[in-house]
Amino acid sequence: MSLRYHEIAEAELRVLNPFTEDKLRQVGELCRLREGMRHLDLACGKGEMLTTWSDRYGTTGLGVDLSEVFLAAARERAAELEVADRVTFQQGDAGAVELEPESYDIVSCIGATWIGGGLTGTIALLRPALRPGGLMLIGEPFWSEDPPEEAVRTVGADDDFASLAGTLDRFQEAGMSLVELVLADGNSWDRYVGRQWWTMTEWLAANPDDPDAAEFRAGLDEDRRRYLQYLRRYFGWGVFILKIA
Repeated sequence: MSLRYHEIAEAELRVLNPFTEDKLRQVGELCRLREGMRHLDLACGKGEMLTTWSDRYGTTGLGVDLSEVFLAAARERAAELEVADRVTFQQGDAGAVELEPESYDIVSCIGATWIGGGLTGTIALLRPALRPGGLMLIGEPFWSEDPPEEAVRTVGADDDFASLAGTLDRFQEAGMSLVELVLADGNSWDRYVGRQWWTMTEWLAANPDDPDAAEFRAGLDEDRRRYLQYLRRYFGWGVFILKIA
C-alpha cells in the first residue's frame, strides 16, 4: 500500500512495528546504552526509539525517514521529552543517505530492510557507519514455522524472509555476530494490526469521498484477511542485536 495509507493507519501508534513500548525499553537495556553514545536510525518512523532512549540514557542521534508526517510526530515527541537538542531528524530516502564512516555507536533499521533491497543489503548499508565495537540493530520478520506456498504468495515474500535459523545464517554470511534478540509475540502483533484496523475504519467512515477511499478500503480488507489467515500463525518478527564478527 501507499505511504499515505500507512501514515493514516499508523496515526495512533508510536512504535510502527509489532513491538510494545516495554519490549523497546528491553532492547535499550540489552544494548547497555550510556550517555553520549551516538545512534543512527534509518527509516526511523516517528522516532520513538531515538527519543525515548535519549531521554532515558542520554544518547544522541540522527533519524532519517521518507515521511514528513512521521517526522513531524518524531520532532514533537523529541520536544515533549526535552531531547530536541540531542536528536535530529532528516527527511529523505534512508537507502540513499550519505553516512559518515565509523561515526555511530549504534546503527539501526527496524522493520524496513527494504531500504537496502533486503536484509543483506541493509546490513551492507549500515555497516560502514558503525564504529569498531558498536552495535547494529535489525528489526526483521521471519517464518515462525514452514509456510504453505499460498501463504508465501499471499504475503508476497518469496525469498525475502527465512526461518529464525535461516536468518542467523544470513547474519553470519554478512559478517555479523548475533549477540541478543527480542521477539514480538502474538499479543504485540494483534495490538499493532488491530490499532491500524480501528484507525483506518474510523478514517474511512469520516472520509467516504476521499479519492483514495476505495483503494484504502480494499487494502484494509486485504490486510485483515492476510493477517488472520496466514501472518498470525506463520510470521514472526524481532529485533536482532548484532556485532561485527
